[in-house]
Amino acid sequence: MEIFTTPRWSPYAVGVGIGVLSWLTFLLSNKPLGCSTAFVRSAGLVERWFRGRKVDEKPYYQQFKPQIDWEWMLVCGVLVGALASSLLSGQFQWAWVPAKWAAEVGTGAAGRWVVALAGGFCVGFGARWAGGCTSGHGISGTLQLAVSSWIAAAGFFAGGIATAMLLYHVILA
Repeated sequence: MEIFTTPRWSPYAVGVGIGVLSWLTFLLSNKPLGCSTAFVRSAGLVERWFRGRKVDEKPYYQQFKPQIDWEWMLVCGVLVGALASSLLSGQFQWAWVPAKWAAEVGTGAAGRWVVALAGGFCVGFGARWAGGCTSGHGISGTLQLAVSSWIAAAGFFAGGIATAMLLYHVILA
């Protein structure tokens, strides 16, 4: 099928696919679609390797038990799906520094990794602080008409626009 070999899919088709996935998630697991809790559970699993069962005594890990669950498998599916998509479309390539970054900032991998790590930390911290990530609030929460999720989604867009404006009109200008 040609759709699996194209580099970019229609955002409308992808939106419908995510909507159907959300419905199926509620139907089959009675839980909303989300990813950030999987990273919390993973952190607990890693901590358990070093500290043993003491991790289970922490109140945070009593609420979010360190275990491999369906959200963890969703994250694995996103990674496998992204790899499959890039291979099927012929877009796969190894790159320590993406072309856009190299053109705007430079080819140094260390700086790119520091910025990516800092950005990942901020996103992870923000997702836990907000009680969910973009998929948890932006897809599942808005689907349920949760006011907090609509506010979070508006914040995601406002923050993204502000960051893009700052980066491309002030810092990289």
